[in-house]
Amino acid sequence: MEGTIFTPSLEGMKHVKSEEGEMLTKPFLDVCKLILPVIDKFGAAMALVKSDIGGNITRLETKYNTNPTQYKCLYSMIQEEVQNKTAKASSSCTNGLLWLTRAMDFLVELFRNLISRQEWAMSQACTDSYGKTLKKWHGWIASSSFTVAMKLAPDRKKFMDVIGGAGDINADMEKFCATFAPLLEENHKFLASVGLDDLKAS
Repeated sequence: MEGTIFTPSLEGMKHVKSEEGEMLTKPFLDVCKLILPVIDKFGAAMALVKSDIGGNITRLETKYNTNPTQYKCLYSMIQEEVQNKTAKASSSCTNGLLWLTRAMDFLVELFRNLISRQEWAMSQACTDSYGKTLKKWHGWIASSSFTVAMKLAPDRKKFMDVIGGAGDINADMEKFCATFAPLLEENHKFLASVGLDDLKAS
């Protein structure tokens, strides 16, 4: 494999914005999809996160495919739902984007921990990231199932070897966090501007 497991998503992020600086639906979702192989390497520990991310990508993609021209920009679906007063529904694209962004926040935080906390075991890196990102939005059930799952986290060194490929994994991971985090921040700002960044898990 050329480069690391992050190489395709780093390439993909170059195309996420239009020339006008708008977030484009398909390229953004494609980058999220390109992260799924990284999550796969966590095995059972991330099964919940993976199915959650996969489900939200599918939801947004299904909507996009109904009218790729109309929904070319990511926030157009959200604006439409806000106008139709359907944004807060649990099956809405707004909810899908919110939870997709939060799950990605968790991964970015986790990758940052893996770079900066070389002494931490994988489960510690996961638990710390969870505490900083998803935990406050989860109810008790989601939170406890997450805590149990984290105990299944793979050995850190094995994981890093598996995702490393032929490139510099730490450099690529750092680049991924630095490039992707501002895009996620933009999603949060947009969702906050329509009053929808603080929805909790039902």
